[in-house]
Amino acid sequence: MRPSPRVLHVVVAGDLGGAERLLVDLATRPDESGATHAVALMTPNLALLRLFEDAGLRVFDRGRVRENPLAYLWRSLGPSDVAWLARLLEVEGATIAHLHTFGSHVVGTRAALRARVPILRTEHHVQYFVDPSSSPFTRWSLRRAHSVVAISEYVRSFVARTAPYAAARMRVVRNGVDADYFSVRTSPAGDHPFTFGVVCRLEPWKEVNLVIDALARVDVARLDVVGDGSQRASLEARARSLGLGERVRFLGYVRDPRNAVAACDAAINSSRDEPLGLSVLEALAMGRPVIAFAGGGIPEIVKDGETGWLVRERTVEALALRMREAASDRPRARAMGEAGRAFVEAECRIERMCQGYARAYADLGAGC
Repeated sequence: MRPSPRVLHVVVAGDLGGAERLLVDLATRPDESGATHAVALMTPNLALLRLFEDAGLRVFDRGRVRENPLAYLWRSLGPSDVAWLARLLEVEGATIAHLHTFGSHVVGTRAALRARVPILRTEHHVQYFVDPSSSPFTRWSLRRAHSVVAISEYVRSFVARTAPYAAARMRVVRNGVDADYFSVRTSPAGDHPFTFGVVCRLEPWKEVNLVIDALARVDVARLDVVGDGSQRASLEARARSLGLGERVRFLGYVRDPRNAVAACDAAINSSRDEPLGLSVLEALAMGRPVIAFAGGGIPEIVKDGETGWLVRERTVEALALRMREAASDRPRARAMGEAGRAFVEAECRIERMCQGYARAYADLGAGC
């Protein structure tokens, strides 16, 4: 009987995003993923270290590292971090190096090649393929990956088009959600304004400014913004300038977003070409319909008119139209939320995602 794969996840990142949360869900389920897991971490963010440690994962922390272009080049192309990671792979007896973030691509690939350990990459996004400052590095790494997982069909097809040499090594394992943890909660009792919720990092590509501008065209409704990031101050100023101070609440980063999702009647995702959207799946799992722009992998999980509303034009007015439609019919919104929960149960439970990775790990072990 072949022994279970020993997977060392390589994470070089500063943010607590969907990739890091997916890793926790996967690595804390060894029976379902068919592997044992540990994490090699390089981060400037102690909160990310705590996230992994609090989940009970074995974490090998490189210590606080800097996050800037020069630090990235030294970490990726220099000798010390590669040597540390290669030694860790050998000492751990790792049989798979699982790379998750752009920062991990080159340093993880070099270390795995040195330690002669097969490489699995998860493609969580496509931005690093189109940014000229990151594209050469990620493509170099991709050519050397033995297996590649895309989190959506959108990501798979994008990478296959831009890097056709990797197409034969790719498979889709859609992100999953812990549907027991993100269980259905009823909307708040009593008469209250229709409330929209946004849960995301407040960074430019999330384009939460469009939601704030659209809210100004929706009478009475409120908006809760959950998350933090470089755009928070400008978004708060934008809300004030539009006279929305009473109708928009900025709740900051919340480690457990369930109460915030439960307090809203519908969730909104305004990202440009969202690769899939873990917060979208979490909202659906909790019985909340989702309004989102019809780009990226969103149409794979939001069914227009069934589990939410897809916005075909990327304009404030088109978004506001859908928001007004949702706010005008609470019973329909609740029915869509119920359909969203049923969709998650059928296709997007975390157990299904873990089974997909179990097959990827087993196939990689058999092939190498």
